[in-house]
Amino acid sequence: MFRCLGIQKIIQTHGKRCNGAFLSREYHAKHGVFGYRPKKAPKEEKVSNEAIQNRIHNANLLRLVSAYRDHGHKRARIDPLGLNTIEEIESLNPELYGFSSQESTSLDLQGILHDWKESATITDVLKRLEDIYCGPLAVEFHQLATEEEKEWFSRQLEQHHEKALPVDRKKELAKILLESQVFDNFMATKFTTVKRYGGEGAEAMMGFFDQVFRQAAEDGIQDIVLGMPHRGRLNLLAGMLNISPELLFRKMRGMPEFPDGVQGSGDVLSHLTASTDLQYEDKSIHVTMIPNPSHLEACNPVAAGKTRAAQLHLKEWDYSEEEDDSQRGDKVLCLQIHGDAAFTSQGVVAETLGLADLPHYHVGGSVHFIANNQLGFTTDAKRGRSSRYSSDIAKMIDCAVIHVNGDYPEEVIKAARLAMSYRQTFRKDVVVDMLCFRRWGHNELDDPSFTQPNMYKIIRRRYDTGKSVPDVYADQLVSDGMVTKEEIGKINADCMTKLGEHFQKLESFPPQARHLQKQWTGLVQASSQITTWDTGVDTNLLKYVGAKSVEVPSDLAVHPHLQKTLVDVRKKKMEAGTGLDWATAEALAVGSLLYQGFNVRISGQDVGRGTFSHRHFMLIDQNDDRMHIPLNDIVENQPGYLEVANSSLSEEAVLGFEYGMSIESPKNLIIWEAQFGDFFNGAQVIIDTFVASGETKWLLQSGLTILLPHGMDGAGPEHSSCRIERWLQLCDSKEDAVDGDNINMQVVNPTTPAQYFHLLRRQMVRNFRKPLVVVGPKILLRLPAATSSLEDMGPGTFFKPVIGDKSADQTRVTRVVFCSGKHYYGLAKERDARGAADVAIIRIEELCPFPMEAIMEEMKKYSKATEFIWSQEEHRNMGAWSFVHPRFENLLACKLKYVGRGVLATPAVGVGEVHQAEAKQVITDAFA
Repeated sequence: MFRCLGIQKIIQTHGKRCNGAFLSREYHAKHGVFGYRPKKAPKEEKVSNEAIQNRIHNANLLRLVSAYRDHGHKRARIDPLGLNTIEEIESLNPELYGFSSQESTSLDLQGILHDWKESATITDVLKRLEDIYCGPLAVEFHQLATEEEKEWFSRQLEQHHEKALPVDRKKELAKILLESQVFDNFMATKFTTVKRYGGEGAEAMMGFFDQVFRQAAEDGIQDIVLGMPHRGRLNLLAGMLNISPELLFRKMRGMPEFPDGVQGSGDVLSHLTASTDLQYEDKSIHVTMIPNPSHLEACNPVAAGKTRAAQLHLKEWDYSEEEDDSQRGDKVLCLQIHGDAAFTSQGVVAETLGLADLPHYHVGGSVHFIANNQLGFTTDAKRGRSSRYSSDIAKMIDCAVIHVNGDYPEEVIKAARLAMSYRQTFRKDVVVDMLCFRRWGHNELDDPSFTQPNMYKIIRRRYDTGKSVPDVYADQLVSDGMVTKEEIGKINADCMTKLGEHFQKLESFPPQARHLQKQWTGLVQASSQITTWDTGVDTNLLKYVGAKSVEVPSDLAVHPHLQKTLVDVRKKKMEAGTGLDWATAEALAVGSLLYQGFNVRISGQDVGRGTFSHRHFMLIDQNDDRMHIPLNDIVENQPGYLEVANSSLSEEAVLGFEYGMSIESPKNLIIWEAQFGDFFNGAQVIIDTFVASGETKWLLQSGLTILLPHGMDGAGPEHSSCRIERWLQLCDSKEDAVDGDNINMQVVNPTTPAQYFHLLRRQMVRNFRKPLVVVGPKILLRLPAATSSLEDMGPGTFFKPVIGDKSADQTRVTRVVFCSGKHYYGLAKERDARGAADVAIIRIEELCPFPMEAIMEEMKKYSKATEFIWSQEEHRNMGAWSFVHPRFENLLACKLKYVGRGVLATPAVGVGEVHQAEAKQVITDAFA
């Protein structure tokens, strides 16, 4: 609103371009205020030279003020170490606009600067602009998408620039900073050889947390989901999030954080978590710090996903059952903490930011905070990024960025207040970039002077002269007469005494397992036995759900092909109760869960219709693009709902988001489907550090279901295999002992729609949650042989980890072929063609947990069998062979013979003729 957009447009229209410089007074005097001479003089009263000069002054003053708003941050005093020379910015030079700092003429400021004098000299104006836009707090907002947002920031900065913190808040802030410092000093004294990644040099971020927590509570926010790396994590846990200091001390001594009898391996000190209620006067707020792995920034999408799921749990906005004036993010806030080097370099940052305003992924704006050490592990900022700021990646979503000097705690409070106010006003992401420093190296045992000698000379000089951030701030309050030295001394002494008392209780402190509480009450840790769960559903209900799954409103124009092949065909199949394909079984499983009160969310690229155009959970009106999800209209006041989230082209962020949703509540079936099975490898960090190990490290149960289309169908190296071998390697299944339900995750390769139906329902019906990896079909989606009946899903039915061979004559079988997945149908077809009555084919539907007992029961049927074969279509160094081979030998005393493709560096060949030959050979070799 305060840009000279109209003037610039007129100048450009008439061919007078200023190329970044502004027109001189002489030019204006000669050619007119707008820099061009009209072809015909307007018929109006003659304007005096004085009036023309005033207009010129006002226009140029407006340009000068706009320049400070846009570029003032470039020479702001935001570096506490003074490593970066404050540069001269050409566009901030008053002479460029025809002003001289020596002028004493009073300028008219009405409509130019917010809430200040009506007039002032250029000297006074420049001083105010420098104070507001080039001080220890500076904001980048010229990149924002709307003029409303830009106007908001300029007004906030100019109206509230001189507003000081109340005295009581200053005292509270001093106490917070000093206690953080005492905590670090205590730890350094008691645990000299422990890496704690303290907050020294960044203590002002404790003030940031305090302000955000307080302001969120005042705004009526109920929950904060906090994702944070290691830097200062322990300070926050002990200082504000009510974790028992004894627990921290135990971890530093190498003792476990879980009590006896709880299954879990634990995690390192800097990955500990907390979930606590905080009270601010008459308002309370719940803060959950989620676990983080050492892979920096990997927790970002997890925090966002858990936030979205909390909004679902509280029925906020998108999930509200009432029409009201609420906004997204009213009840839950996502707070993400970052490091400078990681934020600018880790790809998951950009992927997660890309979700910020997407349907089904937005959370009402996340508040980001960068603890900017101006240094990576040992990499200087100049070598760690190509941009001016570590926050620049956030500009990809037009994100506002507030830079602040960590040496000014009160400015950090202002930055937090400004960020929260912006988020609450516009419900968009905002970044606070606090430039600070690391007192020590990457950890307390590292010597940073090897690589940053000059930086650390400056830092050590500070501490040698007693100029830590908390001490300097406390001294300032003493100097201002707000507190006494004795009060400061008492704060330090009391904190040290309290920590000492906790330290004395270290040995006697009983750790507690805080999982399976609140909405998780009633669930248990899985047992060491493999259990069977009745997941069948009344067939009349299934018929009803099946019909409803394709019921279309009369005013919706369905695609004619779908009307014929989906709507009409499914209705007929439901009446017959047979020939049910994969998509129908999936709809029945999801619909029946919704009917029972569970929520279902399926996410991924193209999941609405499915990569292979088989699912069609959502139907699109062919006239106006309206979307209809039939399964959300099964019954009136339906207790559970289906969310179909067609995602961006991201794997790591989206899978992390879905994992975050899955750990919030056991009432939500969260499904992520890869476009093709091997695309999961773009999310390998999330899989390794969260999905496969989250429960054993942090006791976090997750029922996340991962669908991976798989099959050696001639699609080439990248669209064939979901890398079954990698998933099995991640499992903690035992080679020499019997598995139970307490394995870390399940890997299945089902061959019938009914099996898939039972798997989805089992995820919700059981009294524990485990990640489920489904090696999904491609060809089987429409294979006539791969269909099921309603009876297969009726009462008393369940998932079968092993499917025997009903067609084999047990008295004649001499060869037993074990296989898994779609490969079964090729083998069965070949056997029938050969009339090989001496061959039985047994399907291993569940690979992990390894179904030893079920396999043994099938093997007992074939007393004359002398040859046992494992047949797979994958290459020998891939697929399930290396997993099943030792288990058959060790647990079943069965020597398996391998039949399949040979070894290869890539999952599949890229030459069609070679593929066809291999495919034929794999089948015939099983009967050779």
